[in-house]
Amino acid sequence: MAHPLVRLADGTVLQVGPLTGTQVWTIPGRSHRPLPRHVSDAVPVEGEETGRLCAFCPGRYLETTPEKSRLVRRGDDVTISRRRPAGRLAEDVADVRRFANLFEIVPAASWRTNHGFVAGADVAAWARDYLADPAGRAHIGALVAAREAAGGILAPAPRDEAALLQVTEDFMAGSHDVVVARRHLRDDAVTTADLASSGTLTPTEHADFIDFTVAALRDVYERQPAARYVSVFQNWLRSAGATFEHLHKQLVGIDSYGPQTQREIAMLREDPRLYSHAVIDLALTEQLVIAANDGAVAVAGVGHRHPSIEIYSTAAVQLPWEHDAAQRRAVSDLLHAVHAATGAQVATNEEWHHRPPDVSEPMPWRIVLKWRLQVPAGFEGGTKIYINTIDPWALRERVTAELHTLRDAGAIADLRIGPEVTPLDVHLRYADMEG
Repeated sequence: MAHPLVRLADGTVLQVGPLTGTQVWTIPGRSHRPLPRHVSDAVPVEGEETGRLCAFCPGRYLETTPEKSRLVRRGDDVTISRRRPAGRLAEDVADVRRFANLFEIVPAASWRTNHGFVAGADVAAWARDYLADPAGRAHIGALVAAREAAGGILAPAPRDEAALLQVTEDFMAGSHDVVVARRHLRDDAVTTADLASSGTLTPTEHADFIDFTVAALRDVYERQPAARYVSVFQNWLRSAGATFEHLHKQLVGIDSYGPQTQREIAMLREDPRLYSHAVIDLALTEQLVIAANDGAVAVAGVGHRHPSIEIYSTAAVQLPWEHDAAQRRAVSDLLHAVHAATGAQVATNEEWHHRPPDVSEPMPWRIVLKWRLQVPAGFEGGTKIYINTIDPWALRERVTAELHTLRDAGAIADLRIGPEVTPLDVHLRYADMEG
């Protein structure tokens, strides 16, 4: 197809992803249907119950692996603490926590076996100290038992000290981390359906969540030299892949770039300004720009299997941790706004994209928010043509309308919406140094 976005005479919209080549159809009459809403068996909740609904809740800290770090905010004061002993986990309530996933996609043993990975001396010392503390030893034993029970092993075999130390190091040195926000439910929750999503946070709380995740991303790269890419994502609600309906992000180190990143690298060799030319110019031509602030721009995505909003940093720097506080805050505020416009009852995937540190081609930091409104079925699998029920123009209309309401209510940070966005707002600077 010559153009990536075409509306046929009957109203059918044909899309081809500018970066992916994915073919998508939107059939007339489906774009304006009400969004499917999350339905749960809601039960009333009150008091301490709100802090014990899942293993990520503040009342159940010992059900997660040893804590790598936490952020505590008290007004304008922010404290970051690292490697809390098991006996001190409940001394305060973390606004954001980081710990290893108990069920890793790429386990620490894989890095050790395939890449000769050895945990740093500081991690080895942390593991020894953790096991020397009776509370820490009991914590590790309970985690091992829980993981083995989940795998069908109901009577874990006794472990010698060396094996227990290795398991503890693996919990601490792994490259699949979870970053968890404080609340399971909103502060005003009445039932278990009143979930706390990214959009129900304040802009400052969301900025803390993003900053903490960026710091974790940098740390995974630094501690796992064989990781060529670290995938960052957020699954919101079970129908989008979440095990717990408690707000969290995941970071997974992998030893390859992945096919999509490889595709983009090849395209960048032909056009370093690929994202400006293929995505932003298309958004301008087709009036798909949703909103912008002084450091980021959001557009309705073209050629996605699900309705998708793409947020691009407009900064000249590329890696997320190269962004200064104001540049990160710009991305966070715009992402927070589109989450709020989406609503807590819509299942979503949030995907982060960034340049792998060992790649020379310029790539901007961008985040894609996907609305998981339908499950690909037999037609899609057989044809590789995907049915997306909301076309990019309808998506832009829905989101901009909600953003106006949210901005009027003071629920989101200041931004420019739709026609208010200026040409300077949409200029991506990531390749400006390329000539």
